Amino acid sequence: MSDASSGEPSVHSLPWPEQYQALARQSKSPILKAFYESGCPSPDTPISEVRMLAIDFETTGLDASQHSIVSIGLVPFTLDGIQLSQAKHWVVRPKLPLHQTSVTIHGITHSDIDKAPDLEEILGELFSYLNGRIPVVHYRNIERPFLDVALQWRLGEGIRFPVLDTMAIEAHLHPDRNPSRWQKLLGKKPVSIRLADSRLRYGLPHYAAHNALIDAMATAELLQAQVLHHFSRETRVADLWL
Repeated sequence: MSDASSGEPSVHSLPWPEQYQALARQSKSPILKAFYESGCPSPDTPISEVRMLAIDFETTGLDASQHSIVSIGLVPFTLDGIQLSQAKHWVVRPKLPLHQTSVTIHGITHSDIDKAPDLEEILGELFSYLNGRIPVVHYRNIERPFLDVALQWRLGEGIRFPVLDTMAIEAHLHPDRNPSRWQKLLGKKPVSIRLADSRLRYGLPHYAAHNALIDAMATAELLQAQVLHHFSRETRVADLWL
């Protein structure tokens, strides 16, 4: 794909490291410029050499254009260890009011968000974690689009980055997870790729769900287990990121 006006390849068609370089030149936001300038690993980098950041958002709903982030959990890690001493959790004030259904799911109440900062107030600290790390999530259709929209609201421009998606890895490992009608009649059950169910397949402990920090830690552990059981330390990061 190319830019029709210049004949140059579009930024989105470039490999991730080159995308970062191009976006660093284009970005008007100092925070985003610093993020892109912090760089992205070469696609051939072994996963064992990649600095990662497990990240989880709790939100007021599932549509990034209509709902908001209410909490963020972050845990830096590598294949060799999880840096729990550097883990971080914030409750942030959403742009739109809470609905009772979301309160029921994640337990964050109106009184919690009344005294919480807006996401803009913590962006400096948030990006101090993101810069130079590859985000790891369980279901990329939450964290990446929600952060993109939130930054468009606050900085006037969105964000692009690769992710390692533990749910996508489980989907790849279980392509026949939904049994046919005949298989159902024979008693075959579907294979769940939800975070808690995926962890059980690797013998990982059960954690309470819907807390952003706990879910981020659970995602970091799951990625470590997936690589240990199905890949290798030398697996190229490009074989896993999206």
